[in-house]
Formats: sequence, structure tokens, C-alpha cells
Amino acid sequence: MYLGSEVDMWTKIIKKFSNFPAQEKVVRLLLERGFQINSEEKVVSGTIEIPHTQIAKEVGADRRVVDATVKAILGDETLKKVFQNITSIAFLEHVAPLLGLGVIIIIPKNAQKTGILGEVATTIAKHNISIRQAVTDDPYFTENPKLTIITETKVPGEVVDALMRLPSVKSVTVY
Repeated sequence: MYLGSEVDMWTKIIKKFSNFPAQEKVVRLLLERGFQINSEEKVVSGTIEIPHTQIAKEVGADRRVVDATVKAILGDETLKKVFQNITSIAFLEHVAPLLGLGVIIIIPKNAQKTGILGEVATTIAKHNISIRQAVTDDPYFTENPKLTIITETKVPGEVVDALMRLPSVKSVTVY
């Protein structure tokens, strides 16, 4: 099932909600968290229901805004398919140090450039460090996108230096 290019999808979503900024905030939250919308008009994560009042509170809106957003999404076949099939992942960024893993945050010069993840992964691999997880923010969805790499060990300074020399990298933070 092909839904069109990523840019076309974001354009469609932004256009659909451009006159409704509060609803756009709801859509952004749903996408950011990987929340689904089921056929009963409930926002869910798997089979766990997330009350519309909680979502409204998070985005600073009224529950009715969430209700209207859910109805609008389910009324659009393409968006319905997206939001009924999206899933979230367990992102290790904040627990990695507790698990003895390394965290590298890359801020790219241009997040829409092709090959950033490949350059970064190759550089890390050249230092014999295994990547456990790589998560990129979507540059069409996030204002200041970043690439977060979770590594099997803490990252030594020479890896940071090598990453900073990459032409696509603006900054590197390690913890």
C-alpha cells in the first residue's frame, strides 16, 4: 500500500489542518508519540486507550479539539490508514547511560541531505563500536531535527572528533 512520497504526505497533513492550529498540534503529538486511532475513535497505543482529555491537556487545547481531529483523520482514507497503522518504539536515549550504553546526538547542517545516517554509522563502525539503536527526527515534521545513536559502549573522544569532521555534521553531543 503506497501512500505517496513523504513530502506529499506532510503537505497533505499540513494542508488539511492549516486552518486549525490546535488540531495540527494534536496531529503532531499523535505522530511524535506513535499513537494510533482505532475505528471506535479512540486514541490508543496498542490496546491501551489514551483519554482525549490527556491529549488535550498535553497540547494546551480542549478535549473537543482532539475529538474533532480524530474524526477528521478517520474521515480521510489516507490519513486513516496512516493513523491506524503507526506504531511507537522503545527509544533508549534517556535510559542508555543507566544500561552502560553510549549516546551520541548529531545535529546535522542540513537534515534533508541524503546519507547522514550512513556517514555517521560508517564512522562509528570504523572505531569498532556497535550501534544498538539509531533514531532520526523527521526534518519535515521536527523544527530542529537530530540523529540519536545509541552505542554498545560509551564513545571515546576520537570518535567525537571523527564525527565532527564529517561535512554533514554541525554538532555532536555525547553522554
